[in-house]
Amino acid sequence: MPRSQVRSIGQVLAALKADFPDVTISKIRFLETEGLVTPERAPSGYRRYVESDIERLRYVLTVQRDHYLPLKVIREHLTMIDRGEVPPGRAGLLPPGATPVDPAQPMANGQASGQVVDNGSEVAAAPTAPSPPARQPLRLTRKDLLEASGLSEAALMELERNSIVAPRRGTAYYGRDALTLATAAKRLSDYGMDGRHLRAFKMAADREIGMVEQAIAPYLRRSERRTEVIGEVLSLVLSFHAALVRSGMDKLGK
Repeated sequence: MPRSQVRSIGQVLAALKADFPDVTISKIRFLETEGLVTPERAPSGYRRYVESDIERLRYVLTVQRDHYLPLKVIREHLTMIDRGEVPPGRAGLLPPGATPVDPAQPMANGQASGQVVDNGSEVAAAPTAPSPPARQPLRLTRKDLLEASGLSEAALMELERNSIVAPRRGTAYYGRDALTLATAAKRLSDYGMDGRHLRAFKMAADREIGMVEQAIAPYLRRSERRTEVIGEVLSLVLSFHAALVRSGMDKLGK
């Protein structure tokens, strides 16, 4: 391959830095050891990256940053891409050059198969969009959580000391909420919000939870739909809380 089409790991880092400021050579090497990218090696032992390797790295870094996917899931997605398939919910993120085969493609005429109505005639049914894939539960090791969120070990330990992030009960694995909290904590730290601020958020959330529990307790004792009621109230409380915060933050921009 012409030398102009081959890049060193330092050149790859420079190409990725604009979109992924936190990426490092160590991170790129880590992704290689995990089998997510496999650059060729020159006889001297130096890595030689081609454009497809760089786009593969872009895909990995994007889904880590924007969708919080653990390495195991990303590896499965890359395997699907290599087979010409579309990973769940990731059609818009495929590396250039990938030619996915979507089993949910409509018929050649752009319409779904016809439906027979009462008068016996057949009318073309509008193609239905596939339903979004269900959110699969995450099962992250401590290493996965640190890698996906970008937190340092010391920062994670502080979050755990303040009962902000914790493994799932009875396990050593972290779930989706832990990843969301860890990622948000990392990004908030870039704006000067440290453990003291996060403890205040935790205390405010605990007060809200206690207030809601007390308010709905009588209803839960009478209801046979306990799980549904808790889910509905949770959704309402989160929506109400988010709207209050948004309306308050809007004033800052005026």
